[in-house]
Formats: sequence, C-alpha cells, structure tokens
Amino acid sequence: MRAPVLAAAAAVLLAGAVPAVPAAAAPAGRANAAVPCPKAVAPKVPRSPKPTPPPSVPEQQAVGGAALAAPGLVAPAGATPPPAVTATSWLVADLDTGAVLGGCGPHGYATPASVQKLLLTATALPKLDPKQVVTVTQADLDIAPGSSAVGLLEGGRYTVETVFLGLLLQSGNEAANVLARLVGGPAGAAGGVRAMNAEAARLGALQTHAVTPSGLDGPGQFTSAYDLALIARACFADPTFRRYALTESTRIPAQPALRKKGFQIQNENQLIYRYPGALGGKTGFTDYARHTYVGAAQRGGRRLVVTLLGAEPSPMRGWEQGATLLDWGFSLPRDASVGRLVSPGVTVANGSPSASASPGAAVSPAPRAVAAHRAASWPVVVGAAAAAVVVAALLTVVLLRRRRRRA
Repeated sequence: MRAPVLAAAAAVLLAGAVPAVPAAAAPAGRANAAVPCPKAVAPKVPRSPKPTPPPSVPEQQAVGGAALAAPGLVAPAGATPPPAVTATSWLVADLDTGAVLGGCGPHGYATPASVQKLLLTATALPKLDPKQVVTVTQADLDIAPGSSAVGLLEGGRYTVETVFLGLLLQSGNEAANVLARLVGGPAGAAGGVRAMNAEAARLGALQTHAVTPSGLDGPGQFTSAYDLALIARACFADPTFRRYALTESTRIPAQPALRKKGFQIQNENQLIYRYPGALGGKTGFTDYARHTYVGAAQRGGRRLVVTLLGAEPSPMRGWEQGATLLDWGFSLPRDASVGRLVSPGVTVANGSPSASASPGAAVSPAPRAVAAHRAASWPVVVGAAAAAVVVAALLTVVLLRRRRRRA
C-alpha cells in the first residue's frame, strides 16, 4: 500500500492544495459532506436529454488545486456566501494573478454552446492577419437552421477583423466556420477544430473537447467552468481581443458585386452596457447547454473573470448571474484563493505537471478552502496524519534535490 499512498500524496502536493480531512479524522462537530451550491429557483422548462460526459479523470479534476475537485461549493474559509444562481457550475478567478476565488463544481463536465467561440478565438487570433480579406464559401454557411448568424454572404469578401467582430458581437456561426477554415489550412474547418483541441490542451483545459468550431452541439463536445476560465484568460491577455470584446457596434460592409447593402450589428453582451468596469465576454445558448456565459470586469485595480454553465434565464439572465458573481468576487480580500489557473504548458494529458513546465509553476499552494470531495474522486483516501507525514517527507526530498540541481 505504500506506493499508492505516496502517489496520491504526491498528486496532492503537486496540485497545490491540502486534501479534505477524511470523516474519521474530522474534528467533532465539523461536517465533511458536500457543501451545496446556493441555487436560485428557476421555472420548469422542457429540456432535451443531456449528452453523457466522459468518465471523470481524478488528475484532471484537480488541475489548479485539489480543492477544485469538489462537486459542490468551494469558497475561501469564512467568506460571505456567494449569491444563488441557476447555473449548474461556475467559477470566479483573477485574470492577472490566476487565483481562483471560488466556484461551484468547477471541474464538472458541461456543454459549452457559443462560449466555445472563445476557444476558437484563442486559437485563431494569434495566427491570422486582421487585414486579410477572405471570401465566404457555401460550406461556411452550412449552419443549423435558425442558429445565430451575422449575415455573411456566399461570395462576399470581408476582412478577418470583420469576421472576428461578427463572431464575438453577434455569435455568428458562419463566422466561426470561416475562421476555423482559415486556421485549418488544407484540412479546412476540421483542421481548425483539431487546432482548437490542441490549444485547449496547451492551456491546460484538459476537460475541453471541441467538435464544432461554433459551439453548436455535437456528440462528445464538453468543457468545464475551470477550463473556460483558462481559455478566457488567454483571450483577455490579447489587446486585440480586449478591443473586440468592448466594441459596442460595427458595420458589416456592403457587397457591391452581390448588390447587397451593408448593415450594422451590435454587441449582444449586456455586461458591457450595464456593469461598471466591464471588459466584455461571451454569451451562449443551445438546447443541450442551456445558457452559458463568460464575463470579465475590473474594479480597484483587480480584473476578475466569471464563467458559468447550464443556467436558466429566470429569475436572472446569464450575464446578470455573472454580474452578481463578479460582485461577490470583488468583495473578497485580494489574497483570497481556493486554487489557481494554471499557466499554459504546465499540465500534460492526465493533468500531471509537465516536465517542461517552469519550476514552481504547478506547486504554489492555495490557502485553506471550504470544499467537498467525493471518495470516488481519488484512487486512495489517505488519513490526515499519514498525509501530513508523507507530504513533509516529499517536501524534504524536493528541497534536497533543488539544492543539488535547479530544474
């Protein structure tokens, strides 16, 4: 049993947080059950069956810190309870420090809807020239009837910047197809989707798998609130994205060769109009995913991002739920944290730290958090005293090795 215990303790150490105290070792009167997320009551609506998510991988659920594997609420000890929302999962994090301030089932699988367009943006924006002119093809316009579209025309010629604005302001699914095709090169849109999945893996978003570039539902397409925060952080690091995300309106140019006039489109993210300090974000909705949302804002020198999945629009719309969670995040002390957003390249496929990661990037500890863990989430349950001894021993080994060789 010694090897599994060491392996489990090492995983906890590398994840950067202390595991929850097992029930047998918990102090008298201290509950060890899952902490439920505050939930707002939403009206009953007809819903299609949710796709079956892949099996959970414990290492992936603990990316960013062991506390984030909680299926319920995870929040800083002593913090004011977060607001009740209808979202099935959510996360609030600091865009600059990477500190995760709290969440509800942050590593739970969910379908993304159009917030998936942020992964497409993170993939395509660094690779494409905004001034490049692209001609829209018939295949680009092959989107689900009635789904969101900008109004790009077959044979129309548009700059890449115009296509990006159509993607982010109006959630154009045909704009997503155009950008995926450009990124995919000879492989077309399918190659663009593969590039999106490669980018998700690079960012450490290991629970994200794209099947469509737009976020339209597809079998096997999933993400998590934590992964969306990683993707959003990459987007907001790009000044061009920040400009696009705060653009209130733009004009889709006329197409003289097609005898079509131009028209204006508006940003459908209400956060930028109604929330002081808003930085922008992305809305989403499909029948499977329900309402999804990513939004960011700055206040008092802090930039926070909120991600939420599986929400209903009543009693609050998605962006309003995001706004209340941002308010809660800004109310917390600056050093509040229950985990962290990992840096690109820190993890490999199973969630373990990458050998090429910078020293210390994956091992910064998170302060104590109120969190709940299912026993099945970990291969071995270690007693508190045994875990402390093993972790202390591992720290000693790490320190001795660092004295001999700087990684």
